[in-house]
Amino acid sequence: MKSTSLGDLAQSFMLQRRSVELRQEITRLTDEMSSGKVSDIRQVLSGNHNYLTGLERSLEVLDGYSVANTEATYFTSAMQSALERVQDFGGDLGLDLLLASGGPIGATSGNPSENARTQLTGMINSLNGDIAGRSLFAGTATDSAPLPDADDLIAQVRAVVAGQPTPEDIIAAAETWFADPAGFDATVYAGSNTALAPFVLSDTERVTLDVRANEDAIKNVLMHTTISALADDPALALDVPEQSELYGLTGIGLQSNQDELTSLRSSIGFTEERIAMISARNQAEETSTEFARNALLAADPFETATELESVQFHLQSLYSITVRSSQLSLVNFL
Repeated sequence: MKSTSLGDLAQSFMLQRRSVELRQEITRLTDEMSSGKVSDIRQVLSGNHNYLTGLERSLEVLDGYSVANTEATYFTSAMQSALERVQDFGGDLGLDLLLASGGPIGATSGNPSENARTQLTGMINSLNGDIAGRSLFAGTATDSAPLPDADDLIAQVRAVVAGQPTPEDIIAAAETWFADPAGFDATVYAGSNTALAPFVLSDTERVTLDVRANEDAIKNVLMHTTISALADDPALALDVPEQSELYGLTGIGLQSNQDELTSLRSSIGFTEERIAMISARNQAEETSTEFARNALLAADPFETATELESVQFHLQSLYSITVRSSQLSLVNFL
């Protein structure tokens, strides 16, 4: 029988190499125990990475949709808040104008026109609002405010209604100008007539936010507020009873306009609900995809612990053998 022997140096190198292998194995198993994931993905997948790559790509796409959902949520929320302020301004001013009209004896209290100018400024500031530098109500012209300041709007409306003999004629002239494409839309509205590009929220879902500062509901509230701000203007040359009548007409107009603004806000609310539903579906899909990926790469804690204990035992045995080998000598053998 042929035998093979190892020299002392070769045997020492062999023991050292085996010790390094076992320590590396302990490090790997310890990492798997702490992270719960296998360290050798290639072995688990048997070299086929297609399924794992598909899962990771789906997670990346869903992460991108999550950003789009967050942006759409913030945008619609900011729109809703701005229109809420405009509606509140218009509703409060309408009540004040009706109370201040005072019937045939003229305005009974306060300064309704000054109040209207203040509310108009608040409305325009709300409609000129932006989020992250993107204008809310300017369509695709997101880099500019859609409306001028209150004084500019009042000046343009003053030029349109000056010289009208009665409050009814003033209202009619203003309505014609605000409705004329060559009027308000051409000379006041500075935004775009093109809606924002849809928000892409999933592979199959897109949401469009087509609400601009030249919507009829918004133009109506601006019109009645601006006219009430001009009631005491010398250019209109209205006496006190006529001013009172104009306050009453614009007050009724602002109160009637509340339903239009509510309808406009409800359309945004419907969009908000859609965004929330799509976001919830995306989150559910992301959770299930992450679960599938984790299940694919998960390390069995019981199997890992058993293997770790076995490797530790082998390492201890190797240390024992190394110690015994180091004590061997020819003198002891003889």
